[in-house]
Amino acid sequence: MKLFVSEGNPHCIKVLAVLELTGVKCDIENVNHEEKVVPFLSRPVLPVLLLPSGQHLFSSNAICQYFFEIGGKAPADASTQWLEWEATELQPILGHALQMLVLQGKSAEAAKALEDPMNFLEQNLSKRTSSFLTSDTVAVEDIVLWAALFPLYLEPSLRPAELTSVFTWFERVGALPACQSAAQRVLQGRGQAALKGFLQKQPVITLRRDTPPCNQTGAEEAEHLMTEEELQSAARTWSLGLTDFQTQPERQHPILPQEGKRNVLVTSALPYVNNVPHLGNIIGCVLSADVFARYGRLRGWNLLFICGTDEYGTATENKAREEGLTPQEICNKYHAIHSSIYKWFQIDFDFFGRTTTPRQTEIAQDIFWRLHDRGFLIEDTVEQLRCENCQCFLADRFVEGMCPHCQYPEARGDQCDKCGRLINAVELKAPQCKVCGLTPVVRSSKHLFLDLPKLEPDLEQWLDRSLSTGDWTTNARHITRSWLRDGLKPRCITRDLQWGTPVPHPDFSSKVFYVWFDAPIGYLSITANYTDQWEKWWKNPQQVELYNFMAKDNVPFHSVVFPCSLLGAQDNYTLVNNLVATEYLNYEDTKFSKSRGVGVFGDMAQDTGIPSDVWRFYLLYLRPEGQDSAFSWADMALKNNSELLNNLGNFINRAGMFVSKFFGGCVPEMELQAEDKRLLAQVGWELRQYIQLLDKVRIREALKCILNISRHGNQYIQVNEPWKNIKGGAPERQRAGTVTGVSVNVACLLSAMLEPYMPTVSQTIREQLRAPESCAHAMLRGEGIFVRSLPSGHRIGTVSPLFQKLETDQIEALRKRFGGQQPKTEKPQDVASTKACVPEAPAARAVGADPEKAKQLEAAVAEQGEKVRTLKAQKAEKPVVIAEVSKLLELKKQLALAEGRDPEPATQKGKRK
Repeated sequence: MKLFVSEGNPHCIKVLAVLELTGVKCDIENVNHEEKVVPFLSRPVLPVLLLPSGQHLFSSNAICQYFFEIGGKAPADASTQWLEWEATELQPILGHALQMLVLQGKSAEAAKALEDPMNFLEQNLSKRTSSFLTSDTVAVEDIVLWAALFPLYLEPSLRPAELTSVFTWFERVGALPACQSAAQRVLQGRGQAALKGFLQKQPVITLRRDTPPCNQTGAEEAEHLMTEEELQSAARTWSLGLTDFQTQPERQHPILPQEGKRNVLVTSALPYVNNVPHLGNIIGCVLSADVFARYGRLRGWNLLFICGTDEYGTATENKAREEGLTPQEICNKYHAIHSSIYKWFQIDFDFFGRTTTPRQTEIAQDIFWRLHDRGFLIEDTVEQLRCENCQCFLADRFVEGMCPHCQYPEARGDQCDKCGRLINAVELKAPQCKVCGLTPVVRSSKHLFLDLPKLEPDLEQWLDRSLSTGDWTTNARHITRSWLRDGLKPRCITRDLQWGTPVPHPDFSSKVFYVWFDAPIGYLSITANYTDQWEKWWKNPQQVELYNFMAKDNVPFHSVVFPCSLLGAQDNYTLVNNLVATEYLNYEDTKFSKSRGVGVFGDMAQDTGIPSDVWRFYLLYLRPEGQDSAFSWADMALKNNSELLNNLGNFINRAGMFVSKFFGGCVPEMELQAEDKRLLAQVGWELRQYIQLLDKVRIREALKCILNISRHGNQYIQVNEPWKNIKGGAPERQRAGTVTGVSVNVACLLSAMLEPYMPTVSQTIREQLRAPESCAHAMLRGEGIFVRSLPSGHRIGTVSPLFQKLETDQIEALRKRFGGQQPKTEKPQDVASTKACVPEAPAARAVGADPEKAKQLEAAVAEQGEKVRTLKAQKAEKPVVIAEVSKLLELKKQLALAEGRDPEPATQKGKRK
């Protein structure tokens, strides 16, 4: 076995460090950067491991994993997730940053590129209690990530002080002799200068931002380079047309599993009934599930999407007391409110039910008795907080105090939102009753517990199967594994409340089931209220794939507690195959809060005059898939005006208008040239990416494929200028016809791809184009095929604009009306610290400042910046770009003056070393 490495190659650091750490015996040979060690590769690649079998490993991460495995340290699931993140997300950014830093001396740009991945790493490390990424001993992922970051972190300016957890971990790994030895061998003590020769021979890395920072407008994208084979294949596929495709049949209820079909059951976390859902609730659960369900139906899956309101518990009792209603009346009222909001957001449930039903009681009590009879329930006396003023034991969510672990002052009685740890309410420091604000006292009460330690072996066995075969989001995997790593403890499933599913045991007849035992059973009872044949979905794991959608704080109850209940019941229940959890969506610079009324709520969105499709688009564009994101009114306007109006809507409207204006409303004859085939191939490639991403429930990333296609289309029209060619001779008119015909067919494809995201817009496009009903189902089947769905001679309908511009004054009015801003209670020093990031605040007003003008200019700067980025992405002529950049710089100067700042320092900032 021989390892080939080269000096100055940063990828070699990780394999040399792992080799020494594992003690694996292997010869090492230093070769030149340009030496081809692997004969069948077209370009030199290092490091390379030559195996005794004669095979080569030439992925540095694969080599590291191999060394760990033969060294007796097989990587865990969490390790694999980190290695995948390093290879697919981090490595392209690091390569770009190294080129910027070492070859161009642009440390500021390199630091900017690193912000998002480093914040993600900081966020994950700050939540861990272990010394390393996944355990208390160093593992392959620690070495790989450390070695990847090491060449960049030789530059002190790239190590921001706020990344405390990152640098504590980084120095801990870097102190290992194996890491120090590997770095010395590759860099020879010359630091980043040693990398220059290697980097100069690498292709320039232009970042394609499939997952841009949520509130940024995106960077330039590197085009997928098409081969001649791809061009010809795209043209052949295009020529197929829709002749052989059938219209997708309408849904027939009840939907039941079918032999030979892909049977998919989609659930969205049951929204609690005591309040109006806010935007964070909507994107985290029902909207994300709706996109996937709509997509699955287009793909031809046999799919059932169910949800409903979670209606039991103290929160309902207190809301009823507050409004002078009975608990059932409050449930009826808010169930109707929820239903109305989801209908307005076009959430297409197959059934939207509720948990206050006889079927809920029947199924929950049956599972309870099955657990009891099989010995998975135990009795114990527990200490509880009781409010003497309210004369009741306090449910977990109605106690608030300081977290005993991280000192967060607003931790709940069951979980801390900041550190994520579970809490026993009596552990809280300085607890308060959230109803009356008084301090509760500790009292004893006898309760029933689910014996999670006894069920742990069954849970582990099931999790190994589900995690290895299903699509669990990274946060769901990490949260679940952290529970198991810490060891499971018995979980109380009863409460001293009145409003809930009664415990049928005679010794506990005064108690009800705890919400996190009872509520997930609501998925079963709601399905049972939809169809008497509910067991065909819920007791059929061999035929049914279950997708659960939720926010990350619900994960442990769906991945540990609920599965344990079903496993312990031993009744062949369907368990989750794919657990899809989002991070949190924040509001502007704070958090949504039902109790404080902070943020935009569902009924408020309806009152803005902004169509529900635009709300859906923006929330899905922001969807917090890998890290928290934030809703922003200004950013919503920017995305509407740039992505929907100027990009997507502009392309679709132009394509349709050209047909109407130049060709009498009939799609013209099309004779494909190389440029047309290139567009067909690019569009087909984006379609396949879209399907691959949505199959893996990467909803936000798949949306970018739609926007990429319309960008390609706009550039195609701009370059080919059909409005000029139509005035020329026969060849030019033919060219205009081909460009118009191809463009309107791309618009038809976009209508299909938009259906899961913007169903009304999708339907409007199809109506305007009079597109065949079968087009969406046909083009989204299999791996995705872009066919000519509007043939020559097809007559389209009346074309009109799809989107309206959101004006600055309109957005400002909405910000004031629906801002949901928390009262300003900052201390003087807090106000001072926010001046730099909120220049329009009164406390930050400088001499000569004009806050109103500054707000207008801020929007103008954002819009002009988007225009510049669009021109660059479309590879516009250099003089045009320079002129628009000059306008942008002038607007920034005006903005600085309106904010009372000197514009000069801002222009010089990027030049400092």
